[in-house]
Amino acid sequence: MSYTVNLGAWNSVFAVPCSVVDKYLKLAGSVQLKVLLWILRHAGDPFEARDVAAALGIDRADVGDALLYWQEAGLFPADQQTKPETEPPDAKAPEKPEQPPAEPHSPGTARRVLSRPQKPDSEFVAKRVEESTEISCLMQSAQQVLGRLISGGESATLLMIHDEFGLPSDVIIMLLQYTASISKANMRYIEKMAMNWADEEINTHEKAEEKLRRLTECRQAWRKVEQAVGIPHRAPSTKEEAFADLWVTQWKFSADMIREAYDRAVDATGKFSASYMNRILERWKKTNISTVLQAEREKMERAAARKGGKSSSLSQDLDDFERSGVFDNFDRK
Repeated sequence: MSYTVNLGAWNSVFAVPCSVVDKYLKLAGSVQLKVLLWILRHAGDPFEARDVAAALGIDRADVGDALLYWQEAGLFPADQQTKPETEPPDAKAPEKPEQPPAEPHSPGTARRVLSRPQKPDSEFVAKRVEESTEISCLMQSAQQVLGRLISGGESATLLMIHDEFGLPSDVIIMLLQYTASISKANMRYIEKMAMNWADEEINTHEKAEEKLRRLTECRQAWRKVEQAVGIPHRAPSTKEEAFADLWVTQWKFSADMIREAYDRAVDATGKFSASYMNRILERWKKTNISTVLQAEREKMERAAARKGGKSSSLSQDLDDFERSGVFDNFDRK
């Protein structure tokens, strides 16, 4: 007589490393755990990220993040990582991440450049989350602000920003909220912006509020310039954004005056040139010209003076300087 014991679902089991529960369960998200369980279930079988994505109904990029998380945790040796999948021939190359704007500083003022430290490993991140309520709340708040689970690498970046860059949790959350509001909440942009903030010692709630106010002013100023000159909406260069802030926020030029400067720049150069426009607006600021009528009158007076041979050498030099387009090569930098 033969006997069998029916264990039901327990007839087929697989092992889960104790370290997953002891060290990483609290920090790991649902996607990472699903991917881990699928891999352990299919131990010994070759697979690619798309296989896991199809089986679990998860985006392939999220699967890649989860695989990287467990590889960094030491569960999978580097030589057992899945091979990167080949992009189709017509796939576009990834765009270079846009750099966050940095406010111009006074010439001659030395600025401290913050070097990038080494990111902590996943084990250290898990330990900090376990030991520090502040760090645990930071990670949870980051996921809420970004509207998604953060990977192990992203958690390491946030911890580096806190521990190495010296930004407190509330400032980091404010930074994350801002990047999310402008649709640039990718970790490379966040890290670069955090490095700029640390360099500028934006390390208190009040300083962060002031910084965000200035960044918002700069963005609004550029938008007003776009609308005034009628160019399609796009991200400005650092120089263009600084010029827009100067014209709108500091010099208080109207949309009509900015448009007039734009028209003259296009007439002279055949294109949008923020540097050329700045030379015109700077002259108007120095001579207290604030309306289009005054600008037209000044233009006619200068033309008449040149025609009559009464133009001063300084005025003639200025005209030649503006027409030369010497600054055009600096636009979009």
